[in-house]
Amino acid sequence: MKTSDFMYELPERLIAQTPLERRDGSRLLALDKTTGEMEHRHFYDLPDYLRPGDCMVLNDSRVIPARLVGARPTGGAAEVLLLRDMGEGRWECLVRPGKKLRDGAEIIFGDGELKGRVEEVLPDGNRVVRFAYEGIFLEVLEKLGRVPLPPYIKEQLDDPERYQTVYSVHPGSAAAPTAGLHFTPELLDKIRAMGVDVRFVTLHVGLGTFRPVKAENIEDHEMHSEYCTVPMETAEAVNRAKAAGGRVISVGTTSCRTLESFTGADGLLRPESGWTDIFIYPGYKFKCVDALVTNFHLPGSTLVMLVSALAGRENILNAYAEAVRREYRFFSFGDAMFIH
Repeated sequence: MKTSDFMYELPERLIAQTPLERRDGSRLLALDKTTGEMEHRHFYDLPDYLRPGDCMVLNDSRVIPARLVGARPTGGAAEVLLLRDMGEGRWECLVRPGKKLRDGAEIIFGDGELKGRVEEVLPDGNRVVRFAYEGIFLEVLEKLGRVPLPPYIKEQLDDPERYQTVYSVHPGSAAAPTAGLHFTPELLDKIRAMGVDVRFVTLHVGLGTFRPVKAENIEDHEMHSEYCTVPMETAEAVNRAKAAGGRVISVGTTSCRTLESFTGADGLLRPESGWTDIFIYPGYKFKCVDALVTNFHLPGSTLVMLVSALAGRENILNAYAEAVRREYRFFSFGDAMFIH
């Protein structure tokens, strides 16, 4: 299968630059994965597509202020983007300017309350940086760091909480699990009240989610790894819903990848933590997920391939073409799809 098979035309003006004032006021394209039929609604109508006995699974990871701007002791600005916690104060990072930040280079942030030293240059050009600080790292980050927005968002975000889901709990993501940005506490309460079991997994989203597929054949693409956790209560709820004939509804591709990573060939979800580099594309047989709440994804991305695996490539490309025709808003702050 070719990467070019998953491309589509998107006018730049349809890339949403800011979130809507009302989280659940975004549009919702409901796509029947069997027939390809579409309905055009709003996100607050999502409960109309849910049933008592369904289990809805959301990713409760929280975006950290992973973008740090500092200075080199010799002068000149330096920027670090935290990608992956390697333990003991060491992080895999993107850095700028790369030519100045080789092995042993030092960076000072704020008034020196945080310092970084490049320990290793990785084969892909990323750096391993060891940080020195007093106190709790996340508290230092909250003071000195900024929430990184995707490269296609050029506008400033007035309220950083709008790039967090209302249920985010566990800090660790470099990007938001954006399908969840549409939910409000009131909408979640309404969904629970109708008999849908709402549960959580955690997957810390890395910037690899924005990395383009450069391989001509998608099977040659090397998928990025992300750390995820399935709690015991979530595994039990999912397995209980499946056994009773309910659907498992994943909110976001990150939740989907987590559920599929830890579901065995027997169809049972296991409570586990670990790294996943699962790559889901057409031909994949889903073991757990029946339906998916998701945003509209970048042309030729692994995420377009994932939704094509669930709904069929032709159905997805038809839906995207219709969304473009109707001027839906695309990407992180854009509108949503419900694939059922």
